[in-house]
Amino acid sequence: MVGLVVSMAAGTAIAVLFWWSSYASKVLEPYMVVLNALPKVALGPIFYIWLGDRYSIYGMAVAISIIVTIMMIEAGFREIGKTKLKVMESFGATKLQMLRMVLLPASVPNLIAALKVNVGLTLVGVIMGEFLSSKAGLGYLIIYGGQVFQMDMVMVSIAMLAVLSILLYGIVTVIGRFAMKRNHLEG
Repeated sequence: MVGLVVSMAAGTAIAVLFWWSSYASKVLEPYMVVLNALPKVALGPIFYIWLGDRYSIYGMAVAISIIVTIMMIEAGFREIGKTKLKVMESFGATKLQMLRMVLLPASVPNLIAALKVNVGLTLVGVIMGEFLSSKAGLGYLIIYGGQVFQMDMVMVSIAMLAVLSILLYGIVTVIGRFAMKRNHLEG
């Protein structure tokens, strides 16, 4: 949950920065493409050294999902009709007012879609982090069970991951329906 919340909050903030400043978007966009292409598992040892064995799991969860969040939300910002923003600008609205009154409410479907994608990605990040540095958790049980040939331990861990992902996806779906109705985006 921590990785999911941090990646969504930081990813949304960076996407807003890219919308706010075209200069920042032009300068940082190539780095986003490179980071997206980089296998995040390769960052595991670096996170382990920088963050320690416990926090490296959070680092992996965030690293795997934040780039996708930034790209999805930034693409959603671009889809929003420029005419709405021009009308607000013609009435003297500031960028902050346009962000708060038009951009973020109209981006609710994209935020929910990014959240749904990040449920799976964050779980992958947590499991990868546990593969590399944990002494407990489902990722640890999968690795340990495979090493001692206890496939029942591996299968139960995978089944628990599946149940957890279904539960998290269901929670995100309920939150998404509520947010869509609240912003009058659903009929």
